[in-house]
Amino acid sequence: MKNIAIFGAGGFGREVACHIHRINRECLTWNIIGYFDDGVEKGTKISTYGEVLGGLKELNHWNEDLSVVVAIGDPNTMKKIVEKITNPLLKFPNIIAPGIRFNNIDTFNIGKGNIIVSGSAFSCDVSMGDFNIYNGSVVLGHDVKLGSFNTFMGAVRISGDVKIGDLNFFGVGSIVIQGVKIGNKVRLGAGSVLMRKTKDGYLYIGNPAKKYDLG
Repeated sequence: MKNIAIFGAGGFGREVACHIHRINRECLTWNIIGYFDDGVEKGTKISTYGEVLGGLKELNHWNEDLSVVVAIGDPNTMKKIVEKITNPLLKFPNIIAPGIRFNNIDTFNIGKGNIIVSGSAFSCDVSMGDFNIYNGSVVLGHDVKLGSFNTFMGAVRISGDVKIGDLNFFGVGSIVIQGVKIGNKVRLGAGSVLMRKTKDGYLYIGNPAKKYDLG
């Protein structure tokens, strides 16, 4: 088994630990050594899944090979943390839980550090960058292309031929219809339906989703 640590000792970090244990039940792959988190005291026990080993300083001084999964739901915070991780001994695997459906795995392209939670589905010719989070039963249609540091909450539906940039957040149950282009730092409210191209840095809420300034 390979050693792995989770950065982020909150609720999502514990959820990721659960998915890693599910992966191990199907194929023994990972040994969770614990958590790293700058906001939780070193030595704190995190449920039944280990304890906090330190923060960024300790992680950057880790002196042996280690896989790390960054379990931070906010895209901007996640990017800032990833940029501060400089240890060359660290690797960022994709965590793909059991129960994922790929319509055509041969045309599925993925970067590093992505977290895909059970129940999600991907159609043909889907590609993504790095450090995206799919938090349960997310569906991506054909020819969807997206960048990095995007978070999709549960039951999000992205229709075919949608293009998505970086640092976007999609609320629970939100929908993006066919062919829409989304740039960067857009937030789509829970249950909202996006029907047209977005402008960077705005919040979109409603059905159809309307633009609001994030301030």
